Amino acid sequence: MNFQDLDHSLGKLQTRKKNATKIAPFVALAILFTLIPIYYPSMHPKKLSQVLSSSSLVPLPDSNTQHQSNNSSNSSTTQQINVTKSDDDHVSVAPQQARIINSTDEKCDLFLGEWVENQEAPYYTNMTCFTIQEHQNCMKYGRPDTDFLKWKWKPDGCELPIFDAHQFLELVRGKSLAFVGDSVARNHMQSLICLLSKVVYPIDVSNSTDQDNRRWEYREYNFNMSIFWAPYLIKANKTEPNNIYQPFNLYLDEPDESWSTKIQDFDYVIISSGHWFSRPTMFYLNHTLVGCLFCSQPNVTQMTSFFSYQKAFHTAFRTFNSLENYKGVTFLRTFAPSHFEDGVWDKGGDCVRKTPFKRNEKVLEDYSLEFYKIQLQELTIAQKEGKMRNLKFRLFDATQAMLLRPDGHPSKYGHWPKPNVTFSNDCVHWCLPGPIDVWSDFLLELMKREESHNR
Repeated sequence: MNFQDLDHSLGKLQTRKKNATKIAPFVALAILFTLIPIYYPSMHPKKLSQVLSSSSLVPLPDSNTQHQSNNSSNSSTTQQINVTKSDDDHVSVAPQQARIINSTDEKCDLFLGEWVENQEAPYYTNMTCFTIQEHQNCMKYGRPDTDFLKWKWKPDGCELPIFDAHQFLELVRGKSLAFVGDSVARNHMQSLICLLSKVVYPIDVSNSTDQDNRRWEYREYNFNMSIFWAPYLIKANKTEPNNIYQPFNLYLDEPDESWSTKIQDFDYVIISSGHWFSRPTMFYLNHTLVGCLFCSQPNVTQMTSFFSYQKAFHTAFRTFNSLENYKGVTFLRTFAPSHFEDGVWDKGGDCVRKTPFKRNEKVLEDYSLEFYKIQLQELTIAQKEGKMRNLKFRLFDATQAMLLRPDGHPSKYGHWPKPNVTFSNDCVHWCLPGPIDVWSDFLLELMKREESHNR
């Protein structure tokens, strides 16, 4: 029954029972209040997990909202299973916590959704953007399929606008943006530069020629962006300077000064890290060796990467909170899972899928899930500690969207094949153009929300 059918039935009721005119309105109201929650579950009080949105987002028509809500008997459970797939009660809290972290008075969660076709993409090519690194230049190195480019992220209940370079540059006029992290953070920055190249190319004002620490200026907009290479976020050095295969020393309670001494004046900072934490490492607290990961030294306690990961993010967020003059917005870009199948990265693992997963086809699990949970927990702590100074820590949750994109990695298309040379397949980084371009869609929307809340 729809509302027209309801009105028609009530009209008949009033015709047949003219002597009940005083009661009919109350009957109508009773029926309406009974039917509305059934046919329009979205009119129930909103959960905290559903309140993140933006005034610039376009709500779906009622029919679509109704269709989604008809599945609400298991929707909240499905969202948690998609992210966790665990019977551990503590684990099941993580997705809800993620939804709460950026809670505002808005109506749409950007980060819960699925990939839908978008025949207008891509919005740049390897011929129009000069910042694509060789090992992410999939088209140059012969990737034969292009369907992986024809998708966009569709949040539940709204539309996420495609990145608008003009709008972004006006929004950041007179401001600065920093990326702090590993090569995936660099991958993100290069994607953003490529998307902005539709309007203007930046000027490279870096003090060095290496790709790890760069600075770009958009002088027409008085805007600059930088990348700070800090794969562990904390102080780290090699146990053997010329051998990257030997363990790294990690000083878990000391920030990496390559970024911590330079970040204070930035307006926006995107912090991220993850894949390096599975390497052999020695753990130090207060300059004392407390354990290790994959080390062979006797009498040293073997610990997990989760221990160092938690300490690293705790130290990084504590550093932001301790910077006396820092007033910027800090975004935590959550862990983007790799997609090795049929083996690990150095044992023949590869990523050969051609299309995204559907939302119920893949779950977050194992170390990726643990890393994600740790990030959310440490972000929550940072937000609480930052309240005293009104510091802003925001969630940039890329995990679920990227979990569903096994098709977006370079695999073997980051180099030319060489006779008698075996390369590992790259299922960690992302082709450019490719799925990682959606991170700029997310970033622009998050910045717009931030600006609207400051008005």
